[in-house]
Amino acid sequence: QLQLVESGGGLVQPGGSLSLSCAASGFTLDYYAIGWFRQAPGKEREGSSCIRGSGGNTNYADSVKGRFTVSRNSAKNTVYLQMNSLKPEETAVYYCAAGLRVFAQCRLSEDVYPYWGQGAQVTVSS
Repeated sequence: QLQLVESGGGLVQPGGSLSLSCAASGFTLDYYAIGWFRQAPGKEREGSSCIRGSGGNTNYADSVKGRFTVSRNSAKNTVYLQMNSLKPEETAVYYCAAGLRVFAQCRLSEDVYPYWGQGAQVTVSS
């Protein structure tokens, strides 16, 4: 059974850093594009970052560019999201998602990712 599990969420002060993990079971993540999405209270879910399958090119929303970094560890079958300089408005549930469709650049739209994790809460507050 194909499963994604996020971990690493928690409370962080404004300006701080946090790293999220997305571990896969039942399939090999290397072949999949992985997207990171977030949903703040009362808002729609939005894409923040992604990494392309079988190549590793990345793509970021303008709001996180230069602060977020997505990477893979093939040996651990895990994708990471390193988040720096976090802001209070980035408090949200963060989700990782996987998809096999291939594009020249990975997409930040939900419709290309059929497999989703359960989400991890990230709270940015002093």
